[in-house]
Amino acid sequence: MKILHRPNKKASTDKGKKPRKPVSKKRKIFRTTLLLAVIAAFVFAVTANILVVSYASSRCYSDTEAIPYNRVGLVLGTSDSLRNGRSNLYFRFRMEAAAELYHSGKISRILVSGDNHIKSYDEATAMLNALVALGVPDTAIKCDYAGFSTYDSMIRAKKVWGLDNMTIISQHWHNQRALYIARSAGIDAVAFDANDLKSRKLKLKYTVREWFSRTKALWNIIFNKQPHFLGQHEEI
Repeated sequence: MKILHRPNKKASTDKGKKPRKPVSKKRKIFRTTLLLAVIAAFVFAVTANILVVSYASSRCYSDTEAIPYNRVGLVLGTSDSLRNGRSNLYFRFRMEAAAELYHSGKISRILVSGDNHIKSYDEATAMLNALVALGVPDTAIKCDYAGFSTYDSMIRAKKVWGLDNMTIISQHWHNQRALYIARSAGIDAVAFDANDLKSRKLKLKYTVREWFSRTKALWNIIFNKQPHFLGQHEEI
């Protein structure tokens, strides 16, 4: 009985393969550097979020009776309408919160800080008009038209408007970051949390967005980034 010789498939397959080239030293260094950069970025982001949340934990209020008095309340800007034309509830809630503080005697002046980078987009004027409609006299309101970002609004509050103390008005997740930036600018601030939307989808969206925004804020603080515009001192 003949025993047939079966060829070793692995051996025959391996013959046609080219031997793997060893990883070059430069590639190893690149991979190691990239990994370290990713780890450093993650640690920096975690640190930024911990610093922001811990600092703001005792400075955010939702009760008008509990919040201390500050002469000026700064309302952070957002568009009064969404892209689909519907009313922006974040805008409405911020205006209602600012008016509530004013009518409760917890602030006596209001600074509305928003984006007005083009003539057709004017957050500050929209905020002023909404506050007047809620019974706040226009003589008690000032507009900062160069609040292109939260960071710009805080730095300008100190360097342009000369504020050492103030009450920040926005939603809680936004107030936390604004408070930390205000602290870096030398402003002793507290914040009033306007009503928020209860949508889980939106909550997740803004949680993720704030993670990156807080990281960027800490980066700007460390490198002393200046706002887009400063200009002359303004009275409020």
